[in-house]
Amino acid sequence: MTVIYNLQKLQPLWQTVDPFLLCAHHVDHYPTGNEQLGPNASLSGHQLGQDFIPLKDNWRMYHGHTVPGFPAHPHRGFETVTISRKGSIDHFDSMGATGRYGDGDVQWLTAGNGIQHSEMFPLLNPNNENPLELFQIWLNLPAKDKLCAPMFTMFWHESLPIFRHRDSHQRETQVDIIAGTLANTTPLSPPPNSWAAEDHNHVAIWHIHMDAEAEWQMPPCPQGVNRRVYYYQGQSLTAGQSRVTQGHCFDVEPQQNLSIVNHAEPSHMLVLQGRSINEAIAQQGPFVMNKQSELMEAFNDYQKTQFGGWPWPQADTTHPRHQARFISVGGKQDFPPSDDGDTPCSPSKPNAT
Repeated sequence: MTVIYNLQKLQPLWQTVDPFLLCAHHVDHYPTGNEQLGPNASLSGHQLGQDFIPLKDNWRMYHGHTVPGFPAHPHRGFETVTISRKGSIDHFDSMGATGRYGDGDVQWLTAGNGIQHSEMFPLLNPNNENPLELFQIWLNLPAKDKLCAPMFTMFWHESLPIFRHRDSHQRETQVDIIAGTLANTTPLSPPPNSWAAEDHNHVAIWHIHMDAEAEWQMPPCPQGVNRRVYYYQGQSLTAGQSRVTQGHCFDVEPQQNLSIVNHAEPSHMLVLQGRSINEAIAQQGPFVMNKQSELMEAFNDYQKTQFGGWPWPQADTTHPRHQARFISVGGKQDFPPSDDGDTPCSPSKPNAT
């Protein structure tokens, strides 16, 4: 029987194991949106610019002053994988790429040798609440790829592979596959310089939904691969021989099947898995390198070059309310698959919030 170990309560910032650096789970219950796409509510009590604890309204402005989110900021030496569950995200970066995505889409950004980007959360609905939920996962890059060219990749939710299993009672387990093959279901291709791009690293990012009382066997993976399961929504379940309550994460011996038996309520889990990069880490804020001298070089390079500068009107620029999902990279536009065959509307001029 598979043994789970290192059972621990989830912290506000989820702790990860190599090759991952961190995982942030953002859940905000925003009110209706105003004309500037910010909250149609008083901002009194919110520490604008550093609003990370939802003490008052069950929502946060983060670093935003008008629209919630994260205005322009730099990264170097790792990748961000942003999994949107609810709400919209407006992206702008120093390479000139931009877009709007949300409601299940995934953005995979290779920071490489340096990039600035903004992630704003426009509140598009002026008549109803604007719930937001997303995961942002930081995946490390090995030394040989830390200074690769930055790259922006979008996985529209309509194209994401989904694994489905029905147990003997026809209760379903669904796994949204962002990275890592599961059974015969293969993922979309990760960026070419990612640790996930090499199959022998067995990087997996899976989002799991289990019906109440559903049963499923998570298949094994090779020796030397770390696998951590984050049980963030539900009531309780049995993993291996251990009862686990919602709000905990645990590590798994990966060489064996993991039997999961869900209990009375539907459950949601995130799985992060991968072979360790096993290199020294020197990290300060948005830069992750191998040596302190490389960190100093990163800060010096940013001061000199601004990683390409900021070609947009404001650090917290957003798209207009009516803008549909799209991305524009290197002058080339891409849109999510359309079920009705209509052509999505073209990008509009950005707002300067």
